[in-house]
Amino acid sequence: MARNARERLLDTAERLFYAEGIRAVGIDRILAESGVGKASLYRHFPTKDDLVLAVLRRRDGEWRQWLRDAVDERGAPPARRPLAVFDALAERFAWADFRGCAFINTIVEAADPGSPAHAVADEHKRRLTGYLADLLTDAGHSDPQAMAPRMTLLVDGAIVTALRERSPAAAKVAKGIAEVLLAS
Repeated sequence: MARNARERLLDTAERLFYAEGIRAVGIDRILAESGVGKASLYRHFPTKDDLVLAVLRRRDGEWRQWLRDAVDERGAPPARRPLAVFDALAERFAWADFRGCAFINTIVEAADPGSPAHAVADEHKRRLTGYLADLLTDAGHSDPQAMAPRMTLLVDGAIVTALRERSPAAAKVAKGIAEVLLAS
């Protein structure tokens, strides 16, 4: 039962933090919606910050796995796999519950670069950049370590633009820019 309570807390907190923001959602709301008691919450997560970090770490792994799977499912040859990232993002941007990037949102809310939440969000972006560098290496790009941060910038820009415009079209635009960069 303890694992079940922990998972319910994580599921509820993740859903609410993503939809409404970390600061806007209080512990009492998470408890009410998860059906978990306060003692159980504090046994698993002594503070709200501990819960936030656990949510972010879990989401990091799940999101990066989703992206890998979505790119793999497209079956693109190695040279086109870096561009398949944007096709996957376009699909994600069209989801009814799309609210941007949980990690960009966290960086905005936890603006202090020394905060643990900011550090976890930053690490997520570094891992994304590493994944893009791997795709670029497999594609035979001449300088994947220099190109990967540029691709991450395009991913982040597409995410923010898709949220602002409420449209997946930003992924197509970012893909076009990436094609030009990769061809140069």
